[in-house]
Amino acid sequence: VQLQASGGGLVQAGGSLRLSCAASGLIFDTYAVGWFRQAPGKDREFVAVISWSGGSTYYTDSVKGRFTISRDNAKNTVYLQMNSLKPEDTAVYYCAASVDDDGSGNSKRFAYWGQGTQVTVSS
Repeated sequence: VQLQASGGGLVQAGGSLRLSCAASGLIFDTYAVGWFRQAPGKDREFVAVISWSGGSTYYTDSVKGRFTISRDNAKNTVYLQMNSLKPEDTAVYYCAASVDDDGSGNSKRFAYWGQGTQVTVSS
């Protein structure tokens, strides 16, 4: 199983980025896929998750209204559209896949992880 996260970069505050997570080696449309992030010196935190069908999405409070998670099962890819970015969004962003996610963002429920992509938001 491989999850390849991409799309990170350097952006000014207020700008936008779209992250992608391309999956292979698993039956993609049976897995929920989530995004997590880890800033320097901080614990990894849940950002957003989308159910296997795309019918349910959950977000951490700090990104609600700014980030949108979506998926294209035909392309085995999940996206995270990030708008109105803030310096506090700076982190390495990881995508992960779960067969039994309950929408809580519990990282222990995610069996497969990508390598991460750096997002840096300058003030």
